[in-house]
Amino acid sequence: LKCHFGFRLICVEGPSTYSRLPASPQQPMAMEPAAKKARTHDVAQLHSFVYKEPKIIAEIGCNHRGELETAKELLTLAKASGATVGKFQKRTPKELLTPDQYNAPHPAPHNSYGSTYGEHREFLELSVEDHRELQAHCKEIGLEYSCSVWDTTSAKEIVALNPVLIKVGSPTNQHWEMQEVLRDQYSGEVHISTGMTTKEEMEKIVEFWEAGKGDAKNRVVLYNCTSGYPVPFEDVCLLEIRLLQQKYAHRVKCIGFSGHHLGISIDVAAYALGCEWIERHFTKDRTWKGTDHAASLEPGGLGRLIRDLQATYTAMSYKSSEILDLEKETRAKLKWGEYNRSILDKGSS
Repeated sequence: LKCHFGFRLICVEGPSTYSRLPASPQQPMAMEPAAKKARTHDVAQLHSFVYKEPKIIAEIGCNHRGELETAKELLTLAKASGATVGKFQKRTPKELLTPDQYNAPHPAPHNSYGSTYGEHREFLELSVEDHRELQAHCKEIGLEYSCSVWDTTSAKEIVALNPVLIKVGSPTNQHWEMQEVLRDQYSGEVHISTGMTTKEEMEKIVEFWEAGKGDAKNRVVLYNCTSGYPVPFEDVCLLEIRLLQQKYAHRVKCIGFSGHHLGISIDVAAYALGCEWIERHFTKDRTWKGTDHAASLEPGGLGRLIRDLQATYTAMSYKSSEILDLEKETRAKLKWGEYNRSILDKGSS
């Protein structure tokens, strides 16, 4: 569009605040959405940011269909795909749900494993002894075991297993009684997702973990997340990662990304933006019954994601010299002023 001052506007969906781009000889001035404009201090921070090797959580959750042997198989597949952690979920349905929720039909009956939502949740629950067995299987195959907890009882049960990390999902990141158990009765890392969470609620989370025995700076990993299954690309909102970094990178251990989108490109972008931990739902077969399978990666997809993240990690560096060793031969063969230097020198004499 042309405005009255002769500037060209680039119309995009999103914030209506624009910043000017430098003029070119052909185009007097263009505009860019302010949300995408690089700020000088952001660029400066990139030079001091240290990229660490990406860590990947295969979130099995309840994709085991309530079957212990399937859960073990998924752990083995996650390890073979290159995951760092295999993670499950633990609930106490009658503690977590209201009576009305427990006795209501599942909102998507074709995905239900019971006649009510409560029965569905009970069917998918693995016992504490099952989780102990899964933890032992992880140790046997060289994979870290972890679990998300949804209520106080489950928190106490998983704390007793003392895994290297415990996850707090977006739905329960304001459950303070449960988090108090994790904060004061457990000394490992606690990873917290921030889907469907306001900025004020995020601040409450970090303040809570900065109090008591929380030690947020050394124990808390805060995850950017959008709560949907699956999430369309326009709702992933990756630039929220920058906001978490600006406000909390100096107050928590690091920033992570928990994705419910399709494909694997978004996770690589999240890592490039500075997320050390990447979490993706994981299943053996995306056509299995259940709400999480459609937003999950199968072993092949998880393996390709981890391959791409490792390649990106390797590429995250500055040049060690102006002309790299592998460029020298190409420069001598192709660079104007190098391969024809003698001819140019003769012509100028």
